[in-house]
Amino acid sequence: MVSLIKIRPFLLPFSYLYGSAVALRNYLYDRGFLKTYGVPVPVVSVGNLSAGGTGKTSLVRFLAGELSGKVHLCILLRGYKRSTKGTLIVSEGEGPLVGHSEAGDEAFMLAKLLKGVSVVVSEDRYEGALRAVRDLKAELILLDDGFQHRRLKRDLDIVLLRKRDLSDRLLPAGLLREPLSSLKRADAIVLSYQDLEPFSFSFGDKRIFKMFRRNWHLKDRTFAEIPLEKLKGKEIIAFAGLGSNEQFFATLKRLGFALKNTLSFPDHHHYRDFRPKKGEIYITTLKDMVKLPSYDNVFALDFHLEVEGLKEFVLSAIGMSS
Repeated sequence: MVSLIKIRPFLLPFSYLYGSAVALRNYLYDRGFLKTYGVPVPVVSVGNLSAGGTGKTSLVRFLAGELSGKVHLCILLRGYKRSTKGTLIVSEGEGPLVGHSEAGDEAFMLAKLLKGVSVVVSEDRYEGALRAVRDLKAELILLDDGFQHRRLKRDLDIVLLRKRDLSDRLLPAGLLREPLSSLKRADAIVLSYQDLEPFSFSFGDKRIFKMFRRNWHLKDRTFAEIPLEKLKGKEIIAFAGLGSNEQFFATLKRLGFALKNTLSFPDHHHYRDFRPKKGEIYITTLKDMVKLPSYDNVFALDFHLEVEGLKEFVLSAIGMSS
């Protein structure tokens, strides 16, 4: 499936204004007029240029799984659309300490899936990093969606790039939060969704990696892996509350599922009134399923990531051996 660019030409003048503001902010940081603050452990940021989904949280989950056995790792997120404010410890490595509404969808999901990995949310990423080091004894901070958050100094900037980003425009006419020229701040560029839209790209001498989603499977209410074949051939009701639900539904079709119906909810939907019907089978996303009670007939689509060479690159960059 090829992603379609929806550029709104009538908003281009506002994109120029937005771009000027972004350029000024970056100039002030680059020249030291706006200060950055470091913490006494390595900080690795995973970010992107686009307001649309590029797989940041999936890559954070992948890196956390690869690195957590070597170091006490803490994932730091803003906690988008959570009901709480300030710095909050979501997990100390043994599952969520708070609910999804307090933590935010992504933080709650990561806390649910990753054992041995701490999770903290904070609008002030510097304050959140300090808490992670002081209270959780974190030895490495993995910053989710951190490319535009420049106040916290980082040791490594990894930026995901989609094929559509190469021809998109800045907000609000397009979906780019920064122009492609901002990639000069990146240490590595990950070309995402190569299994969906293969493409190549280079930017000076930046290290380039390619991200593939492999070994698609389902997770049941206990988060155990279930082969896709268990439900193939059966009629499925698919539902999601993402930024792009249609992409999720298209992925299910591409994997061979027979969709009886699709239910599309707003991004970060709370599901307080959702009740699956008995006798039906449902498939959703992990981010959606973690917000639901345990239902025997609700499954989540999942996959394993393959990013050849990235783990070794990160370990080398932060001074650790593989």
